[in-house]
Amino acid sequence: ETYIHDNIIPVISGRSIYEREAIWQEFWTIDRHITFFPVYLPGPIDVALWDLAAKAAGLPLYKYLGGYRTSLPVYASSLFHASTDDYIKEAKHYVSKGIKAYKAHPPGPWRKDREIHQALRDELGNDIVLMTDPVAEYSMDEAIRVGRHLEKLDYHWYEEPFRDFELHKYAQLTAALDIPIAGTETTRGCHWGVAQAIQQKAVDIVRADVSWKHGITGTLKIAHLAEAFGMRCEIHTTTTGPLDIANLHVSCAIRNCEYFELFVPEDVFQFPMTTPLPIDGNGFIHVPGAPGLGVELDWDAIDKGCVSYKRTDV
Repeated sequence: ETYIHDNIIPVISGRSIYEREAIWQEFWTIDRHITFFPVYLPGPIDVALWDLAAKAAGLPLYKYLGGYRTSLPVYASSLFHASTDDYIKEAKHYVSKGIKAYKAHPPGPWRKDREIHQALRDELGNDIVLMTDPVAEYSMDEAIRVGRHLEKLDYHWYEEPFRDFELHKYAQLTAALDIPIAGTETTRGCHWGVAQAIQQKAVDIVRADVSWKHGITGTLKIAHLAEAFGMRCEIHTTTTGPLDIANLHVSCAIRNCEYFELFVPEDVFQFPMTTPLPIDGNGFIHVPGAPGLGVELDWDAIDKGCVSYKRTDV
């Protein structure tokens, strides 16, 4: 509470909701000047400013940003599971709900990951889009072996086989494989950091979201940067309902995002939103049409959570 009062409130107090870029840039100055500055701190503030401005204009946020579409396909994105069967059961459950794409987060080591990749393709057939994100620390030869196997299985993309800052390894991997390599999810420096990965040809698909990439302002900068290089910017889940809705609005205001990431089981990650995610029976999510984010929040639950946090903190 003291940290917020001393470092954050002075930046936004008394400011106009239309000074988003100035506020955004000032947060980067603070990030440079003080020791502790969480990467996820500026994002919700930036989203709130965009939400207020869109509401003042009487427009849904995606239209305020500049609408491109009103819906996009969903992929179910797993947690880490104990067994191969757990992945298969989960994927089949979401396929039965009309969602025709699934991304596994296999737990490693690399041979186990290949087993999971193979089993998912064998069980789901060729009509389901599959991706994988091992969040791994593969060696180069392991990453290439896994990648060549994924190519044979016709996986859609191959995400984070290394840590995001290992750009030299990513550059070698993208040169060696045909399957698109996705990265930059956790890189620091917003669009400046992503630019380094693009410049070094380290990834084929970049990742961004309104939590880890400094809000809607930062995510748009990354999406437009990627578009300039003919690349997709696949928006990453924030694991919280309102910020994922902000992701949805951004995704519907740009061209170069193909999917909406649904972290599953989805009920766990919708707090503190009372409005259900607007996913239809054909696996498409539809952007809300009400002004701003267009969703309702459970303020009682938020207040209880804040009280609980303060008591724990004391």
